[in-house]
Amino acid sequence: MSRKPTFVSALTVLGLSLAGCSEIAGPGPANTLGAESDAFVHIHGLEEGAGDALLVATHVGLYQIDSAGTVTGPISGNQADLMGLTSSDGTLFASGHPGTDTPVELGTPNLGIIRSDDAGQSWAPVAFTGVEDFHILDSTSNGRLFGVGSASPAVRVSTDGGLSWSTGADLPMVDLASAADGVLYAATERGVQVSRDEGVTFSILPDAPLLYTLDAFADGTLVGADTEGVLWRSSPDGGWEKLAETHGPLSALTAGESGAVLLADDRGIVRIDDTGETIITQDGEQDGHS
Repeated sequence: MSRKPTFVSALTVLGLSLAGCSEIAGPGPANTLGAESDAFVHIHGLEEGAGDALLVATHVGLYQIDSAGTVTGPISGNQADLMGLTSSDGTLFASGHPGTDTPVELGTPNLGIIRSDDAGQSWAPVAFTGVEDFHILDSTSNGRLFGVGSASPAVRVSTDGGLSWSTGADLPMVDLASAADGVLYAATERGVQVSRDEGVTFSILPDAPLLYTLDAFADGTLVGADTEGVLWRSSPDGGWEKLAETHGPLSALTAGESGAVLLADDRGIVRIDDTGETIITQDGEQDGHS
């Protein structure tokens, strides 16, 4: 008989998995990922890339899945353990720890905030180089970045693409999502909380389910998973609707610019859009489900 995790146990599992990925990455997989590779065992982030490509942040680097389902990586041989990944108007921002082939200028033992303007082919240090690791990192299309670093539970905010940062509320959370209008949403043990002053203050979002991971579409629609294995989406009237069932805890969840929901659970990487669910397997094949 299976048991659904409580919120506390979900936090514990999340904490253990993140702690287990704090080590320097070892030798990486071959350039083309086969079913035998373990690169996708630790997926930390998903982002839509150019065209129909999907970018996958893992324990051993950034990978790409193209429209044919072919998986390649780590991109440029960089085996960095990318704990946080977000995209802002075509620019990638990430954090984590260096791998054996990560350029030394990106920092050690923590990458701080790094950025890429060429889909991960090259990276440049931006802030907190060598000092902090951001497991929670999100952005809006206008260059605003929001995150929680390893040194403090306080929300960090940047309005200039990561060059300078201010410190907001000290709020323990397990996830953070930002809408295009700058409204922030935090998944906490007390429930989903909202900030309308860029993280300075937060208050409970009424009637929201208890979520341990969440993300926001550009229009402010939220999507998130609860500890009972239900994926929820908010509606314009302030209500919530059941979107799908998850299979085990999520290791990554993204509200894509295309309108699709991207997630990683016990099935692998899953895309949910108007056509239903598509499971993207590790061997590059795709199985469609309506």
